[in-house]
Amino acid sequence: MDTSTLATAQEIDFSMLGLFAQATFTVKLVMLALILASFWSWSITIQKVLAYRAARREAAQFDRAFWSGEPLDELYDEIGPDPSGRSERIFAAGMTEWRRSYRGDGQMIAGAQARIDRSMDVAIAKEAESLQSGLPVLATVGSTAPFVGLFGTVWGIMHAFIGIAESQNTNLAVVAPGIAEALLATALGLLAAIPAVIFYNKLSSDADRLVGGYEAFADEFATILGRQLEA
Repeated sequence: MDTSTLATAQEIDFSMLGLFAQATFTVKLVMLALILASFWSWSITIQKVLAYRAARREAAQFDRAFWSGEPLDELYDEIGPDPSGRSERIFAAGMTEWRRSYRGDGQMIAGAQARIDRSMDVAIAKEAESLQSGLPVLATVGSTAPFVGLFGTVWGIMHAFIGIAESQNTNLAVVAPGIAEALLATALGLLAAIPAVIFYNKLSSDADRLVGGYEAFADEFATILGRQLEA
């Protein structure tokens, strides 16, 4: 490499900010979109981690209260028909339908067991939807970010080749900046996608375990109410 080419290469800013500033408008848009997608994914991840931790803590606390031997009617009166906890809302849905199934003469309306089961199933479905909200965003970012970054790379390389053709110069000082800014788009795509995929799988598994716990509790609770109905 001759002295003039080396001097030109040394003047080029190869930092991330420098490469971003040198990129074409289209590549800049791609990079900004990937950075925003990454921040969005991390915000959802942090929110879900905190929400799932609170849900597990609340479920354990309610489980202790439920199996403490306290009468179910008293427990229901304590938490009310619209509690804040997820497990409590499922329990409240079943107890509310249980009380509504009594006629004025104290007899149980026919089909009470099926209605109680449906009420708790609806409550579980609502909680599952709440727990899983935001996870499709992680899946979308994880699956599309690499391709968005690849688009930026292809566009940047195309622009670099156009610059080479216009300048009629193929030395490193001319080629390197365009190639570097193009590859930065791919790097940002991977940087957004990899954590999104990892946390999507982790959070989906956590959500499934929480919903499975709610379903197991609903089955146990329905069994207890079923014994009282038969008695």
